[in-house]
Amino acid sequence: MAVGIYFATTTGKTQDVAERLHALVSSANAPKDLTDVADVSEFTELDGLICGIPTWNTGADTERSGTAWDEVLEDIAELDLSGKSVAIFGLGDSGSYSDNFCDAMEELHDFFKQAGATMVGYVDKNDYTFEESKSLVGDQFCGLALDEDSESDMTDDRLARWAEQLKQEMPGL
Repeated sequence: MAVGIYFATTTGKTQDVAERLHALVSSANAPKDLTDVADVSEFTELDGLICGIPTWNTGADTERSGTAWDEVLEDIAELDLSGKSVAIFGLGDSGSYSDNFCDAMEELHDFFKQAGATMVGYVDKNDYTFEESKSLVGDQFCGLALDEDSESDMTDDRLARWAEQLKQEMPGL
């Protein structure tokens, strides 16, 4: 079973987290920068995806990441990802942008779900300090929310727990 890790980044933090996650789930393919993806149809060739996205355009209704993800969202929605598991991790700043914490995850989540993917990797919101997030589904984030600005000391533990969770939720990982 092939699981790909994809990310887009502005500052390099999302890439760093993708690489750290890969060290924990080494059975997944090496992380790939979305800017190196010629066509998102390659997603259909995999059994699962782990996707990393920052929230850069805080408060925006669309194109919240400010990265290459914004350019391919509509293309993702047109794919047939039925039977494929997709997990999302997002980076945000709960200190400076507590009202928009990790909002971009929700946008990516919705487009993958529209493509028929089975969404996995939801994380309870109670371990976080923030005001609002569009990335909440009930009492859970639609993926792993990380804060490398205000809570970087919590990232390793959160990543380790999430990696173990994904090993249970993504067959073959």
